[in-house]
Formats: sequence, C-alpha cells, structure tokens
Amino acid sequence: MTVETKLFDPAEYMESDEAQAELLADAFETGDAQYIAHAFGIVARARGMTAIARDAGVTREALYKALSDKGDPKFSTLLGVVKALGLKLELKKIEAAE
Repeated sequence: MTVETKLFDPAEYMESDEAQAELLADAFETGDAQYIAHAFGIVARARGMTAIARDAGVTREALYKALSDKGDPKFSTLLGVVKALGLKLELKKIEAAE
C-alpha cells in the first residue's frame, strides 16, 4: 500500500475573514517582517492570488515570490495587497513599560 502525501497549505483553512484577521494580527504582533509577508501570502492565496495580484498592480508570479516565506516584498507591494484585500489597518500607541 502506497501512502501519498501533499504539502500542507494553511490557505485552505483560512476561509473566514475572522481567521484571516487573526493570522495577520498575530504576524504583526511578532514584528517579524518575514512572518508578516508570509501571512499576507496565506491570506492572498485564500482569497485568490490572481485577483489580489491584479488589484495590487503586480503579476501573480511576482506576488507569490514576494509573499513567500523567503520573500522580501517592497513596501509598495504590501500596500497594494492591503488595498486589494480590503483591509483597514488600525494603529495603537504602544505604552512604554514602567
């Protein structure tokens, strides 16, 4: 008996807006740029990479590369993805520890 495996793709499980928002919030809380870009990639794949790339003004291939776990997207690319995803980023002032 042969066992076939396939790579795990978290985008397949990010069906709700709430799950996607939680992933992005977690990524931003870490401050890890690679994790943030990778989280955007997961959400973009969950919503349809072709449409997100078109709305962000980049090619699908370039967006896959930029938002991979090894990618390093330009800020303008990330802003385009935020707009294409219809996200509203809210900023909070970080209180200094006493």
